[in-house]
Amino acid sequence: MKKTKINLLDFEVDRLTRSIENVTTGDSFPTDVSHLVKADLKQISKKTGWLFNWKSELDAPEREVYKLTIQGNSNVIQGLVSLSIDVDHIYMHLIESAPFNKGRTKIYLGVPGNLVAYACRLSFQKGFDGFVSFHSKTKLIEHYIKTLGAYHFGGHLMIIDTLPAKALIEKYFKT
Repeated sequence: MKKTKINLLDFEVDRLTRSIENVTTGDSFPTDVSHLVKADLKQISKKTGWLFNWKSELDAPEREVYKLTIQGNSNVIQGLVSLSIDVDHIYMHLIESAPFNKGRTKIYLGVPGNLVAYACRLSFQKGFDGFVSFHSKTKLIEHYIKTLGAYHFGGHLMIIDTLPAKALIEKYFKT
């Protein structure tokens, strides 16, 4: 039996915003989250600055990959998340902001928070009461506790439960 590699996530939640926010102007832009499709892979590669192999995530049958785009501009991917639906929660395998949304020269704030909020929303839709889990790099455990309201469950495992999930959803999605 093939052992699945566990990715230790190291995304930073730069700011919890109402959507995504332009760093320079402070303008907020509503977003859409939709399935990543094969045609999208042309713009997502190591050559274009992406860190992870999103083609392999898309090819994994037990995973669903979602892209974050600005409403009305679905061709420019702002960030990606790879999720699987477990028996009682959503598991985040990978999450990544677009290369232009990282570092000191990033264009938009709020991309990682938006994608995590989507995972929480999907968890409620699946009847899991907002529960989402992921494995974190040690240095970011406290960051996820403070920014996402996640719980450190031991080792590298982090869990977002109902109340923090609701707070994230209310922040990012109009109900």
